[in-house]
Amino acid sequence: MLFKLFLAFTLIPALELFLLIKLGSALGVWTTLGLVIITGFAGAALARVQGLKTMLRIRDTVQQGIAPTEELIGAVLIFTAGAVLLTPGFLTDIFGLLLLYPPTRNFFIQYARRRFEGVARHRQYPPPRNQA
Repeated sequence: MLFKLFLAFTLIPALELFLLIKLGSALGVWTTLGLVIITGFAGAALARVQGLKTMLRIRDTVQQGIAPTEELIGAVLIFTAGAVLLTPGFLTDIFGLLLLYPPTRNFFIQYARRRFEGVARHRQYPPPRNQA
């Protein structure tokens, strides 16, 4: 796990810097900077809209007496997308937009659900104690 975090905090920023430098030399510094700022604002606005829609679906699901598991996972993914979109860079923006786009977000929701179910099935619980 530590190695994955190390890669995430070193490899991703290095790739982002590489892309920003390459795009900056191809498009110009101001164009690249403008793209980064525009994607940040657009992503934040889109995350807000998608988050509000998800909160309404959570409310409707709870009012029907159903546990809103998929909606809650979607809310976490939308929050993650908003945070990633505010991070300067193009790879993170692409990932954030994929999380905000409902069809691809549903793919990530199903993946997360399968992972959670797999962990729950393989988890060892201690036997119940005798209450004598």
